[in-house]
Amino acid sequence: MSDVVLETRGLIKHFKSRTGAVRAVDGVDLSLRRGETLGVVGESGCGKSTLAKLLVGLERPTSGEIRVRGDNLATLRGGSLRRARRNIQMVMQDPYTSLNPRMTVGDIIGEPYDIHPDAVPHTGKQRAVQELLDLVGLNPDHINRYPHQFSGGQRQRIGIARALALRPEIIVCDEPVSALDVSIQAQVINLLEGLQRQLGLSYIFIAHDLSVVRHISDRVAVMYLGKVVEIGNHVAIYDQPTHPYTQALLSAVPVPDPRLRGRRDHIMLTGDVPSPADPPSGCRFRTRCWKAQPGCAEHEPLLEIRQRSPHPSACHYAEVRDVMRRF
Repeated sequence: MSDVVLETRGLIKHFKSRTGAVRAVDGVDLSLRRGETLGVVGESGCGKSTLAKLLVGLERPTSGEIRVRGDNLATLRGGSLRRARRNIQMVMQDPYTSLNPRMTVGDIIGEPYDIHPDAVPHTGKQRAVQELLDLVGLNPDHINRYPHQFSGGQRQRIGIARALALRPEIIVCDEPVSALDVSIQAQVINLLEGLQRQLGLSYIFIAHDLSVVRHISDRVAVMYLGKVVEIGNHVAIYDQPTHPYTQALLSAVPVPDPRLRGRRDHIMLTGDVPSPADPPSGCRFRTRCWKAQPGCAEHEPLLEIRQRSPHPSACHYAEVRDVMRRF
């Protein structure tokens, strides 16, 4: 599709260990369209952050493709990779550790220009940095200050400005608001949405907070143990979840209205999350699933649209279930 700016095909990342291999990402197919936000959710250890690092080149995939505007980042090397990576940048999770405390804000935001001198605007590096500070709602005169002189929310704005320096089309946001207070989270989310409209950005938005993902995302991908188990329009995923794991996740979201709490269909999962070094055969969720049948251990379900599922779901028995999502 002409409007697809990012696509992964059979993306795999295995980390070697003494007992074999840890299958952090184990065959992920995703696509991202121009101006779209794709939310990625799942519990800790499901492979979300590893996926983010693969997309921006911080990790090399074991196999598979990562295509940005037709270029396969998984096979590029040297200068070709450096040029292609300009189009996809990242906003880190923790604004307190992702900024070098020994560098000024001007040096931090301007560092991408040191790596890509041809990207410096004709107005010059300093002016470009000041314009970026203004773009994210910070005082351009604070260019010579250090990270410790800013609050957490301001530091995350600095991280966003750094990601925007090379004018990328795609930004991978790896839990960009999880370390911030709730009121500051709203400000950062509003900033990201405003920048998306203004600059035509496309986001991969990774988060634990399902209410935040619902607010900002156009589509949502649900990950479990290295695989995408359900994907679809954000309204369909939240109002018509079909995979048992998605249903369990949504049922755990806190309900602010006490009158509705008793009406929530709360799903309690049994057992522990299997190790990614030794995932179950067949369906990886079967060891915790109340729908599991003997055949689930023998045949791995494909991520596809099924008879009772309006969008792709990796479950042999996928069907819509109302879990009273009111958030």
